[in-house]
Amino acid sequence: MTDRQKTLVLTGASRGIGHATVKRFSAEGWRVLTCSRNAFDDRCPWPGGADNHVQIDLADPNNTIAAIETIREKLGGKLDALVNNAGISPKTEGGGRLNTLETDLRTWGQVFHVNFFASVVLARGLRAELAAAKGAVVNVTSIAGSRVHPFAGAAYSTSKAALKSLTREMAHDFGPLGVRVNSIAPGEVETSILSPGTDKIVDGLPMRRLGQPAEVADVIHFLCSDQSSYVTGTEIEVNGGQHV
Repeated sequence: MTDRQKTLVLTGASRGIGHATVKRFSAEGWRVLTCSRNAFDDRCPWPGGADNHVQIDLADPNNTIAAIETIREKLGGKLDALVNNAGISPKTEGGGRLNTLETDLRTWGQVFHVNFFASVVLARGLRAELAAAKGAVVNVTSIAGSRVHPFAGAAYSTSKAALKSLTREMAHDFGPLGVRVNSIAPGEVETSILSPGTDKIVDGLPMRRLGQPAEVADVIHFLCSDQSSYVTGTEIEVNGGQHV
């Protein structure tokens, strides 16, 4: 037993699932280092504020690599959990789905840098701190990673499918360090960026409702806690039965 405060590094913390995750871990007494491409917003109510925020553009490989040292300095040697939640899903000018025929190569690169490459770059850069704490990594994938989705674009969907596979590879490689790596695949979750027509998907779900960000945050917390101490290399679907 120890009185040391646990620490979480969370990307994509500013809204939706990320925002709910900050609140969930803060309520459990964790210190949360938030990472996003924007500067800290003073309206955010969680403890630590700007001192626990790192501005990082995950679409820029050089910026991502450089930010690792900033994060390490703030950690002081141990990291109990890394949650790779940041993700982007570009749309057409009219807000529609970008398919494989329409997505520009530069857009593919940007999406994969944020949704896929940043996850392994951060985990590898912070592996000493994760190993020191026998910590956990959670990659946030998506229901769109396993099927064609009416709103999620091709680049987003394939990046999330790749992230699921990466989770397996990371679990194999980080396991000997005492670090567990898992992923969660949310379905339709009620956030400010829901696409028009989501209600039609919800009508076909076994649970007949949208998921709440707090419900996803609860699963993330479980995978970062001692309650899941023998769980690694798996993906938990959080989608109200959308996959059945």
